[in-house]
Amino acid sequence: MGVVQVNGVRVYGYHGCMDEEARIGQEYQIDVSIKSDFQSSLQSDALSDTVDYVDVHRIIRREMGIRSKLIEHVGGRIASAIKSEIKLVELVKVKVTKINPPIGGQCDSVAIEVEL
Repeated sequence: MGVVQVNGVRVYGYHGCMDEEARIGQEYQIDVSIKSDFQSSLQSDALSDTVDYVDVHRIIRREMGIRSKLIEHVGGRIASAIKSEIKLVELVKVKVTKINPPIGGQCDSVAIEVEL
């Protein structure tokens, strides 16, 4: 068993319940951790025997481009898509961080984690 991590993917998105968030948008950071069986890739040194983090990045960018009111929703979509589209994924954890959220006060970020 092993873990593939794709951390610090920065994406500009339009998620949130407020009208301003849909119009103006804001920056997000996505971190993904994937548990997978590395036995074949340890021996073969072949990309086809492991989780390709280029595919993970592509899925993150695609799903972040679809507006959601809740970051829980977009995080769930990312996790579901990774698990269903990448065959070697056994467990996936997705963290979506909204940078500088509009909450009427000083706050660096808010985040959610989804695990499937």
